[in-house]
Amino acid sequence: MPHFFVEYSANLEDAIEIDALFETLHREAAATGVFPLGGIRSRGVKVAQYRIADGHPDNSFVHLVIRVGHGRDVETLHKAGAVLFAVVTDHLAKAFQTRPLAISMEMQEIHPTLTFKKNNLHEYVKARSKSDAA
Repeated sequence: MPHFFVEYSANLEDAIEIDALFETLHREAAATGVFPLGGIRSRGVKVAQYRIADGHPDNSFVHLVIRVGHGRDVETLHKAGAVLFAVVTDHLAKAFQTRPLAISMEMQEIHPTLTFKKNNLHEYVKARSKSDAA
């Protein structure tokens, strides 16, 4: 964990550079020391139907939902969240300067007993890291 769900209005598709955003989110999330790289997932969700504020077609939005595993204290999550929100706002700075854009983010903690997982990614990521270093 975390899992990133980046929802964005379809009128931002050419400006958002979603793959670059994912790359930066993964790097910075791992760099916080709070989240292991093998647990990070990103999904981009282009929203084709939306209405923002007065309904002007130039209005746009990006909303990041971060779902995290249970057990970290609020202060730790808040610090990591601030880093990740800065990643998103920095990434979107050019778009923010040139168009009406709402950027928001929320972090959600997954219930500790109502989640089910099967994951071998950590082992593969670790093995690839070792082979890249060799």
